[in-house]
Amino acid sequence: MDKYQPQLVWFDWWIEEPAFEPYRKAFAAYYYNRAAQWGRGVAINYKNQAFPPEAAVYDIERGQLDDCNPHFWQTDTAVAKNSWGYTTDLDYKTSESIVGDLVDIVSKNGALLLNIGPAPDGTIPEPDERILLEIGNWLAVNGEAVFSTRPWRVFGEGPTQVLKGGFTDTKRSAFTSQDIRFTPSGGALYATVLAWPENGEVTIQSLGTNLRLYPKEVGNVQLLGASQPLKWARGKAGLKVKLPEAKPCEAAYVVKVTPKG
Repeated sequence: MDKYQPQLVWFDWWIEEPAFEPYRKAFAAYYYNRAAQWGRGVAINYKNQAFPPEAAVYDIERGQLDDCNPHFWQTDTAVAKNSWGYTTDLDYKTSESIVGDLVDIVSKNGALLLNIGPAPDGTIPEPDERILLEIGNWLAVNGEAVFSTRPWRVFGEGPTQVLKGGFTDTKRSAFTSQDIRFTPSGGALYATVLAWPENGEVTIQSLGTNLRLYPKEVGNVQLLGASQPLKWARGKAGLKVKLPEAKPCEAAYVVKVTPKG
């Protein structure tokens, strides 16, 4: 600990065994006290009930939460469905599905720890590299809806049920254009539509004038990555937005809402 001064320590499930309890406490106390002396932000990741939620970052393996959590948490998962490491028969996820999970997790006060499987010589296999680059391209357009954001009054809306708990990230249905996730930052509210609507229109019900979730008057609505202005109208049923014909990216689509004035 003193030699490498790590900013993150990730524990698997076994440390919740009762025999480890005094060592968990001693380790956390030493680590956090040393971090204060280093002047560095640090974190401990844990599973199940190994630490109190106020003392470390709760981690869910290959799964998510179904609602916003008051304490910051984390999902750890891999680009492949069937392995964490390098094999020759990996069943890969799509970058679109990973981006959808990322947006869902962030809207619920979480973070995504994404694993790839390097080959024995340390090189990153081409499919892993392609997925990472595609996620990076999406973030280049839409990153402001992810980085430095906080949870909103509701995490989102839509029909698709996200299962709570570990080993569930391949068991849900695909997100639809009615599935929307919210993240505020810098005075703006980002509404990420998790699939492109076939009719080119999206209605954000949570922004309806009768719900009072967004009491401010809407001043501007834009689609990140698109240059042309959008046609929109707000009423009791929600904020209805007409999207452009061309998609600005290949995954989730971010509508940025800013208040008037």
